[in-house]
Amino acid sequence: MRLLYDLGIWLYGIVLHLISPFHPKAKLWTNGRKDILKRISQTVEHGQKHIWFHFASLGEFEQGRSVLEQIKTKFPDEKIILTFFSPSGFEIRKNTNLADYVFYLPEDTSKNAKAFIDIIQPKFVIFTKYEYWYHYFKELKKRDIRLLMISAIFREDQIFFKPYGGFFRSILHHVSYFFAQNMDSVHMLKWINITKAGLAGDTRFDRVVELPNQHKTIPQVEKFCRANKIIVTGSTWKPDEELLKQLANDNPQWKFILAPHEIHKGHIDDIVKLFGDVLLFSQFESYTEEQIQSSKILIVDNIGMLSSLYYYADITYIGGGFGVGIHNTLEAATYGKPIIFGPKYEKYQEAIDLVTLIAGFSISNYEELKQVFDSLQEEQFLKEASESAKKYVQQRAGATQIIMKYLETERLLN
Repeated sequence: MRLLYDLGIWLYGIVLHLISPFHPKAKLWTNGRKDILKRISQTVEHGQKHIWFHFASLGEFEQGRSVLEQIKTKFPDEKIILTFFSPSGFEIRKNTNLADYVFYLPEDTSKNAKAFIDIIQPKFVIFTKYEYWYHYFKELKKRDIRLLMISAIFREDQIFFKPYGGFFRSILHHVSYFFAQNMDSVHMLKWINITKAGLAGDTRFDRVVELPNQHKTIPQVEKFCRANKIIVTGSTWKPDEELLKQLANDNPQWKFILAPHEIHKGHIDDIVKLFGDVLLFSQFESYTEEQIQSSKILIVDNIGMLSSLYYYADITYIGGGFGVGIHNTLEAATYGKPIIFGPKYEKYQEAIDLVTLIAGFSISNYEELKQVFDSLQEEQFLKEASESAKKYVQQRAGATQIIMKYLETERLLN
């Protein structure tokens, strides 16, 4: 199995190199890793111990951000290195002031793992939610460097818990401690003889619970909204947008703010073609007062504004549920906004919880979307769903403090 794993890592890199001339993300992934170890060695201060955080992508960065901020605030002399697997995380957060260095993670080979750890000399390492890299984990264990997994979550259908998953279970055994999101995950780890695990919760709650007090006023959006009813749609894809087009047609009294997941020109052009008469945030200053007031659709064609957009919503819709899975629902919930999303949400504990609390609503087709949307226009139902969403976030904050207490008790911080 080890040979198959190494072959898979090698083939993945080869495929991305082959498609990189035609695929922007693949190009960023491959270019970002050219001579990566050499560049890291030339950049990082040698002889200095670092705290190493790794994130798969942008969502995991936001998930671990509260721990980063706490360390940076309480222990400003600590040196921090961030690595990302995905371009969508690295490209957006490569200049964050929460770290001293930010890099792409070199591919998971034995040679790369040894060289990378030699260079950065980690005091301890934190991975967020998932991504289990055999060679990196093995090398850290070999050197007795503490490896922590925060906001960890597991499901019974994962390969770790299959009869043929022995190799992948061995990766988990290299982790020093798991801070789990729920007790089901703790119990599943114990079932495969991993006892260094405990319930901490999801660190994202600590991040998002503060958003309502930190949201940025957006004059263009306020001008567009005025006193109208607003639905904010976040991280949408084509299947979501096709449903939302029908919803907009059937509800001309509502205004829609669309923040698509992909903002490249091709996708934005497709949305404009689908909806017709729209405003683009990037061109907002060129529109007349009459255009702004009469238009029903505003497309936010930038990144980084979504968490503040939810403040303006009466109802929210989160995309991704007709693809690999829904995107972040907590940023909408913390503002006390009911959330609609597609059918693929079973991997996301917060979405399951929100559905149970009747604050989140999963739909599979337009008829179901229309039914939910109509129900949420009833004032009492909307109020109850909104209160449930906000209360849910507020009650689940606190994971960061549990993790920080562990780091300080174990004397991992200066």
